[in-house]
Amino acid sequence: MSDIAQPAPGIPASHAGPAAPAQPPAPAEALAPLTGMPLLLGTLSLSLATFMNVLDSSIANVSIPAIAGDLGVSPGQGTWVITSFGVANAISVPLTGWLTQRFGAVRLFTASVLLFVLTSWLCGFASSLEMLVLFRVLQGLVAGPMIPLSQTLLLSSYPRTKAGMALALWGVTTLVAPVVGPLLGGWITDNVSWPWIFYINVPVGLLAAGLTWGIYRHRETPVRKLPIDTVGLALLVLWVGALQLMLDKGKELDWFASTEIVVLGLTALISFAVFVVWELTDAHPVVDLRLFKRRNFAFGALALSLAYGLFFGNVVLMPLWLQQWMGYTATSAGMALAPVGVLAILLTPLVGKKVAVWDPRKMATGAFIVFALVLGLRSQFNTQTDFAHVLVPTLLQGGAMAFFFIPLTTLTLAGLTPDRIPAAAGLSNFVRITAGAMGTSIATTLWDDRAALHHAHLTETLVEGQGVFAQTLAQLQQAGLSLPQALAQVNRLLDQQAYTRAADDIFLGSACLFLMLIGFIWLTRRPPRTPGAAAVDAGGAH
Repeated sequence: MSDIAQPAPGIPASHAGPAAPAQPPAPAEALAPLTGMPLLLGTLSLSLATFMNVLDSSIANVSIPAIAGDLGVSPGQGTWVITSFGVANAISVPLTGWLTQRFGAVRLFTASVLLFVLTSWLCGFASSLEMLVLFRVLQGLVAGPMIPLSQTLLLSSYPRTKAGMALALWGVTTLVAPVVGPLLGGWITDNVSWPWIFYINVPVGLLAAGLTWGIYRHRETPVRKLPIDTVGLALLVLWVGALQLMLDKGKELDWFASTEIVVLGLTALISFAVFVVWELTDAHPVVDLRLFKRRNFAFGALALSLAYGLFFGNVVLMPLWLQQWMGYTATSAGMALAPVGVLAILLTPLVGKKVAVWDPRKMATGAFIVFALVLGLRSQFNTQTDFAHVLVPTLLQGGAMAFFFIPLTTLTLAGLTPDRIPAAAGLSNFVRITAGAMGTSIATTLWDDRAALHHAHLTETLVEGQGVFAQTLAQLQQAGLSLPQALAQVNRLLDQQAYTRAADDIFLGSACLFLMLIGFIWLTRRPPRTPGAAAVDAGGAH
């Protein structure tokens, strides 16, 4: 797999029709790994493209109020900037395998990067919400193949024995980008203007595309003109789109009390059921669901996606709590969460080196235990928690992240032949992205529900004109507030306590679920204990 499905030098990478080519492609070993400056520049270009992709999924989050105000819409409508990208990205990711076979990994990756640059530029020029959402949809669609193919091309650049280290270097970019995104997005929005969160992709993307094409154009993968599964693609768009819209609008419309949510839910369920049946019976499925017949892929993908849903839900919840109820600005909240990258960056090279030697099941188990510890510590937060106490669990979480993605993906893709790696990486990333969206929606909804419950409990003991409640109102009025203002201030304090307790509930529940998910890890088989086999199967770590 060190050179995934690479043709021999001089043999054309494409051929007409689905029949076999006149000259079969040479085995993967025919192409030597890159060395020296080409290896360095190749790694840099692929990492830059991945960094740009992952960064763009988080950089716009803190800019939504500014975008909404500038375009004359509400912040609620502004969230479509995030949702539209996520929906389109989730749809295009599982198409990676088919598109790679049809066009070749190098051509597809380079085209994806260039189209990502173009759509980013268009996003910055959008003058209305409708235009911005349209360009974000296009941006999400072209971004899908970038992450899986960056892994494929990177693995083809290194010797088999150094595949784990290659993925570790690549993984650093995916770990740093989510930390840098909110900080960079907040700074750009406050000090320049929000369109520049998209414009910064232009020079980075052009550099990455130029370097990639210059280095890899002679290392193209063989292609086959396969028929497109139009029915499967349409069903995929339908059920993923309906599910994402339901998750995004559910809290706003009171979930299944809304006819719109019920219709979206039924549409997603029925179209998903038909999609599964169609893909399992079609000769050329757009998504290879037969991968789930493999024990390691099924349980590995399940553990990875559920854990990522928990992880991402809590990643979203922390800055919301800090900014809404603890008085943090977007920049200070980002600073409080930034240390998550320290241990991740330091330990990821070790994980990449040892994933072929140590049992990846034990490594992933350790990550889940640390995640549970981190969330357990966060469940003790209160309204008096200071900056230093927020930093400690965040720092520990970085260590868990380092032992999370690569070992779990090693287990998920273990035993697959090189020609199935792109499809498997695309499918596992699709399941993970969808789980992340669900985790975000569930976490924020539960947070609001639990806060309402805690608020009701806190107000049960308050009696007008009696006890601490009466004393507090009197003190506030003596300070110059009117009675309605004093009541609003008390209600704000109660809400702060309620939402803090609700966040603690989510953290504690998530800690317990992480411990329960360890069981899925041990339903997988350990990959072969050789430097090549285990590490090579780690493509798709993030």
